[in-house]
Amino acid sequence: MQKQIPLTTVCIFLYLTGCQSPKPEIISPSPKISLSPQVSQISIKIPEKPLTLPTDNSNSITSGEVQTYLKRLTTQGFYPQNQGVWIQSNDTLLANHQGTIPLPAASITKVATSLVALETFNPDHQFITLVATTGKIENGILNGDLIIQGGEDPFFVWEEAIAIGNLLNKIGIQRVTGNLIITGKFYMNFESNPQTAGNLLKQGLNRQIWQREALTQYQTLPPETPKPQVIIDGFVKVSPTPPENIKLLIRHYSFPLAELVKKMNQYSNNLMADILAEAVGGPQIVAEKAAEFTGVPKEEIQLINGSGLGEENRISPRAATAIFIAIDNYLQQYNMSVADVFAIVGKDKGILNERKQLPNLTVVKSGTLNYVSALGGALPTQEKGVIWFTILNKGASVNQLRNQQEILLTDMLNKWGAVESSPPELRTNPERQAKTSRSEIIY
Repeated sequence: MQKQIPLTTVCIFLYLTGCQSPKPEIISPSPKISLSPQVSQISIKIPEKPLTLPTDNSNSITSGEVQTYLKRLTTQGFYPQNQGVWIQSNDTLLANHQGTIPLPAASITKVATSLVALETFNPDHQFITLVATTGKIENGILNGDLIIQGGEDPFFVWEEAIAIGNLLNKIGIQRVTGNLIITGKFYMNFESNPQTAGNLLKQGLNRQIWQREALTQYQTLPPETPKPQVIIDGFVKVSPTPPENIKLLIRHYSFPLAELVKKMNQYSNNLMADILAEAVGGPQIVAEKAAEFTGVPKEEIQLINGSGLGEENRISPRAATAIFIAIDNYLQQYNMSVADVFAIVGKDKGILNERKQLPNLTVVKSGTLNYVSALGGALPTQEKGVIWFTILNKGASVNQLRNQQEILLTDMLNKWGAVESSPPELRTNPERQAKTSRSEIIY
């Protein structure tokens, strides 16, 4: 199965440094507030020009390096029909072995999810969690219910709960006499069941009942961060709609989507990927839109989820490469590149830490199932510039397949020359990492 990263490992890098939040809206007093987590309608952007897809009727253009690579795999007992390779530079096809055949893609599936999420929303989009009440605040006690309306934030974790708890304390709430009511699509610690997510939030708001994991994550926050205490006397209840005549207390923003996508890909977080896929309409929509945005035939992208768990998720090497390029093309208008949403070898921490032989400065996404190893992304070279590639392998030994992928990339660098620093087209945009508050007190 896809390797999972422990929640504590995922979250340790994600303490609330904050990010650029939208300007606060002026809220007019009203006895009734409609909770809506979205600030605007979703608009799907279609590329002005379709990608130029290199084609090859023989389905077998191989450079000397790829020929040698395939021979090594065959010698080691791997069947050629289970392997796929697509390598291109700009619009020039450099190598192709079964490049148009959909093969098990593992977490390369997340590349499709990334593209459709970015195109559906935008890199700056923030998911909004709203906190409201039905009661009045008197002497530190909220006499009524506390309502949470989820806005599909895929990275609402212990730190987010702690931040909201501290804001409630700041407002003057130490105790809630009513229930904690969960409405909308609220996830916490990647739990999609609203009852489970609500129980976790109830714990996160009150330091007296913290689990060890919550305390561990609190210790990653700045030393002066208060420990919240919001005691909820009632139960956690799930409601399809928010109650009437409620007062909005807090608006909490997620990290910007581009940052969420990068962290999802760095740690190959399956649950985040599935949440984002659902946010855009589900895996079938991801497959359809990914084909539409890239111009590849729909048959080359076949998905059952947004994460890649299961060999039924199949993408052709050509389609996967086209998706990487489509993401890069889309991000250019925001002065960003694929490096802003995927891991850079040698710079970014994550699941690639164990791939010691991958060439530094390569921007990649990997994928692993029991009998599948996948690798794709952008390899900077001196002679050919950025080489876009996807390698999809199936066989009994994932470690051997990984080793051969790394040798192939090294051989390509030996042929076309390694670079000493990331080229401009594969650099991140540090100006987008603004450190500001991600919450507004409305009350």
